[in-house]
Amino acid sequence: MKKTRRIVASLLAATMAVSLLASCSSKKDTGASDGTKTSGEAGAGDATGSLVYAGGEFTTKFSAFFSEVVPDTDVVSQCSAALLTQDRNGAMVLKGIEGETREYNGKQYTYKGISDLVVTENSDGTVYYDFTLKDGLKFEDGEPLTVDDVIFSMYVLSDPTYDGASTFFALPIEGMEAYRSGVDTLFNLMVKAGENNTDFSKWTEDQQKKFWASYNKAAEAFVKEIVDSNIANGSNKEGDSIAAVAANYGYPDLKADATAMDFFNAMLAHYDGSVKDMSSKESAGTQFFELMDDYNEFAVGVETGTSAPNITGIQKTGDNTLRVVATKVDAQMIYQLAVTVCPLHYYGDKAQYDYANNKFGFPKGDLSLVRAKTTKPVGAGPYMFEKYENGVVTLKANPNYFLGEPKIKNLRMAYINQSDYINSIIAGTADVANPSYTNEIADAIKKANSNGEVSGDKIYTVAVDAAGYGYVGINSHNVSVNKEPGSDASKNLRRAFATIFSVYRDLAVSTYYGDRASVINYPISNTSWAAPQPTDEGYEIAFSRDVNGDPIYTSGMTDEEKYAAAKKAALGFFEAAGYKVENGKIVSAPEGAKMEYVVMVPGGGTGDHPSFMLMTESQKALADIGMKLTINDLTNVADMWNKLEAGQAEIWCAAWQSTPDPDMYQIYYSDVANGGKQPGGSNDRYQIEDADLDSMIMTARESTDQEYRKTLYKACLDKIVDWSCEVPIYQRQDVTTFSAERINIDTITPDISTYYKWYGEIENMQLKQ
Repeated sequence: MKKTRRIVASLLAATMAVSLLASCSSKKDTGASDGTKTSGEAGAGDATGSLVYAGGEFTTKFSAFFSEVVPDTDVVSQCSAALLTQDRNGAMVLKGIEGETREYNGKQYTYKGISDLVVTENSDGTVYYDFTLKDGLKFEDGEPLTVDDVIFSMYVLSDPTYDGASTFFALPIEGMEAYRSGVDTLFNLMVKAGENNTDFSKWTEDQQKKFWASYNKAAEAFVKEIVDSNIANGSNKEGDSIAAVAANYGYPDLKADATAMDFFNAMLAHYDGSVKDMSSKESAGTQFFELMDDYNEFAVGVETGTSAPNITGIQKTGDNTLRVVATKVDAQMIYQLAVTVCPLHYYGDKAQYDYANNKFGFPKGDLSLVRAKTTKPVGAGPYMFEKYENGVVTLKANPNYFLGEPKIKNLRMAYINQSDYINSIIAGTADVANPSYTNEIADAIKKANSNGEVSGDKIYTVAVDAAGYGYVGINSHNVSVNKEPGSDASKNLRRAFATIFSVYRDLAVSTYYGDRASVINYPISNTSWAAPQPTDEGYEIAFSRDVNGDPIYTSGMTDEEKYAAAKKAALGFFEAAGYKVENGKIVSAPEGAKMEYVVMVPGGGTGDHPSFMLMTESQKALADIGMKLTINDLTNVADMWNKLEAGQAEIWCAAWQSTPDPDMYQIYYSDVANGGKQPGGSNDRYQIEDADLDSMIMTARESTDQEYRKTLYKACLDKIVDWSCEVPIYQRQDVTTFSAERINIDTITPDISTYYKWYGEIENMQLKQ
């Protein structure tokens, strides 16, 4: 279904999430929902000496360079080692060779990795990242892991034709731009030239015919998936025209007799001709490149101008040392430098590696060697890939793992329907799972355990705060007065809604989640070091002041008194926005504003969403003061993303995904100076237009001083609250469930955290005898 990766829209394009064992970012979860079980569910626990992890459906891109979905990346993480690792707080470990001891939850933990890193900020603004590799490192096949493997891996991620999920190539590394310039892919050049091109200086006429036959066939298949998806989810019915499907998919302006290619080209135009961007955001299932026959033939680089032979900022400084030179301070860079170190001898060609002569293991602009090894990973992680069969990946312990061979000799990662996760643990067909922590799941766990708790004799449960938070968004352009989104009147209009929404948060969150989520007061995950704390100076309950700046609530108020106070305060904001008020109700709207607004809640048509009750209560409260709030309970969440991207949304409920570094660029940066063209983020959601906010976000990115950045981010959060375009709602919990019958619970990773997962110390886990 369209945009499944963005139900919790991600900051990962700006800051790559680093797993404990690999640096691949997790883009989306494709856990199936059709109820199908696989043959891989049998044989968990000590019956076979295997640990079985229940996960989502694989696409078999088991490559550190090209994996995209969570299940594939989970496999890669077990087979790989990253250049850097992180601690339980999400901070990077800089002295991995001997290990660093850090405190978490009142305990001391030592973290080890494959390298040490020294960061030096120079007076000229450049930054040196000096790595030293641990001696004696080996890949799973016994081959040495060296600096040459690191350099090879970095050059793959930097190649002009690289089209995987990593954005390593976007880092401010000296010489990166010069290396990537002057080269484009044959695919991109052919798309730009068009089907009727007559210039065959860079390819033959036969190649062009073959390309466009394959391209058009893929485009038709891409659109067909969208049509089939819309019919399956009820957005359209059999026999609807392409134009009708396109309209429900966020493209309402196609002519009545539009073809599939018309629809495809309309989507492509929306993304300025970038097939990659269009595919990643509009796909209803399969990426465009996977639908295109012989895509790899056209993914090769073609020289279009001057291109540097190397990246001057990636420097081999010794047999086991490496320096990366950044042209400026970038707070997020350290996370992306934690690349997965892949073996040159497997993914590349050692005969084509000669650092001194600018040869890095493969021909520049041709990653065919690397692409050919996508389905079978080889690395230096705790486990080694053995096979994939019938929805099950089988791994075996790596005797060369730098932290020691895992005590559990076999690990199987099985595709199991998420609704069956708990049952599979109870039945003995799985040992570990990460179910969605709903009331139903919690009740099922308690019922399974003889003590009636979430941890007992059958299932052991570990819950941590999720790396993200739930919110209500308000589009500043569509909920405004006189088409002036940044005016005081427009902000007061949005504050009226935000005040009502805020007062019902406690009721809605406690009803939906119980004690498995908490209300938050700033638009940032509580897991972030930048999140304001109640003890901080200036900390306030979200939207708890009236139009005069006075507190709305007093201590000792009952809930009913709070609800009444919120309605009174909201009425004051409406009046300040220019609404006419008579007898405690608004009776007319100012120019450009309305008496009715629509909120989209992706509750599946049944109200199954954390913020649904919040909206139903808000609907009644707003009606009491004359405002109509219409709730659109969506059966297809893609409808919401369509309207958001088309700039048609007014109010919506969703959640953000966050990473260890709290960089706000992708969500709130609006690029006012350049006409607000920043893709995604504010321009795509809230449509904030605030040069001061832009400046603070960029300034915070250019410092590594955490206290200074925290101060700047607090100012950013206050600015976002001032725009009243986002109402923070809840911080929920993620849960990992273990079989208490088959796993020795004392050996699982202690103090699992948001950033330190259950497999953080998987080499120490043991099964019961």
